[in-house]
Amino acid sequence: MLYTYSYFSPLGAMVLASDDIALTGVWFEGQKHFPLHLADSEKKETPVIKRTMDWLDCYFQGRQPEFTPPLRPSGTPFQIAVWNILRKIPYGQTVTYKDIARQIMADGHMSAQAVGGAVGRNPISVIIPCHRVVGSNGSLTGYAGGIEKKLQLLTIEHVDTTRLFVPKP
Repeated sequence: MLYTYSYFSPLGAMVLASDDIALTGVWFEGQKHFPLHLADSEKKETPVIKRTMDWLDCYFQGRQPEFTPPLRPSGTPFQIAVWNILRKIPYGQTVTYKDIARQIMADGHMSAQAVGGAVGRNPISVIIPCHRVVGSNGSLTGYAGGIEKKLQLLTIEHVDTTRLFVPKP
């Protein structure tokens, strides 16, 4: 069974999803790649969703949570490999898409664009910190929740954003 619940963050409304065991999704309402299958879910605050809300409350208060709810993102083996790398990015730090591509393929032949596609489809926003990935030149690109939210999340984590910029369309 899939359960969903609304969470109201300082950055806007979010939807949390879980099964009986783990968190399966966290999205800002209306973000790119927002799942359509949630209409069939039951609206319920499960223990996993409650734990997730505790994590988000701590995070949005500007503190690094000392726990992580159980996670079960669904994706391709490549996406899951990328998301596992995202989970290792320390709080308050950033890495580039190219850095992740190098980690995925030891020979360095994985494209940053392929990594960007996987990062952009991360179903567990904020907790799997895709907002910590930036372009090699410091550009703030590729956040499904919107560049403004990406910048706000980095600011919450006290990241020095003076070297980062929003690319012109």
